[in-house]
Amino acid sequence: MTVEDDLDSLYALRPEEFTARRNELAAAARKRGDADAAKEIAGARRPTVAAWVVNRLALTDQTVRPRVAELHDALRAAHQAMDGQRIRELSTVQRRLVQELARAGFAAAGVRDPAAAVRDDVTGTLQAAVADPEVAARLGRLSRPEEWSGFGDFGASSAVVTRARSDPGPATRTSPPPSKKKRTQPDTGVIEEAQHARDSAASEADAARAALDDALATVSERRATVTTARRRYEKLLETLAAAERDVDAAATQLDEAERAARARRRDMQTAEAALKQADSRLDRLGGGATG
Repeated sequence: MTVEDDLDSLYALRPEEFTARRNELAAAARKRGDADAAKEIAGARRPTVAAWVVNRLALTDQTVRPRVAELHDALRAAHQAMDGQRIRELSTVQRRLVQELARAGFAAAGVRDPAAAVRDDVTGTLQAAVADPEVAARLGRLSRPEEWSGFGDFGASSAVVTRARSDPGPATRTSPPPSKKKRTQPDTGVIEEAQHARDSAASEADAARAALDDALATVSERRATVTTARRRYEKLLETLAAAERDVDAAATQLDEAERAARARRRDMQTAEAALKQADSRLDRLGGGATG
């Protein structure tokens, strides 16, 4: 298997299985002497649930990227032509495609009842993929959901906002002015030692970033779990309230039925007393006739 195959199999896994498998694949690459592959695999970032759903979709359905790219090109052409009617038509197509792909993604991932936050992140990522070819190219390897803020002039880099950690561009980095003093040439051993220290620090930084990504992904998963649990709790409260109303209504009906039963009992007792009196009178009348 190539490193691309390893990464595809890695990003197809559930997020909770990602870290352990990543370590296994990186160790296997190091064992076979492929240091570059081991480094690339070890640097793979664990995806959030929403990112994994989109990755799973892209990895299991090879038509996703072409369909997204085709719609992107059509929308771009419509915007460049300033064809309002065509833009409106394609916007409807976009909404339908995003909804269709989101449903397919949840089905491919086996997620039957996604939390609202996860559903929003999945649809937002798919919209961003339509808007930005760079996002579309990363489908299958996403670690974070993407946000789409609207087409604007379409194709502008500002149209898509990535939730990943921002990296200050070269324009924001400043370097100290070069010293005019003649520098002494450092010893080769010192340079090698410094390079080794730098490589070790870089490895530690990569490991720290990966650990942070895992922690953030866990936070996102737990937040989605809490949201889902809260929704179920609220539904249970609604069911409980309805049951309490039913109990109150049934208790009222029971009281009414008991009052009616007591009234019927009194009626029966009155009727039985009247019957007893009638029998006694009849007996007396019958006895007087025979005497």
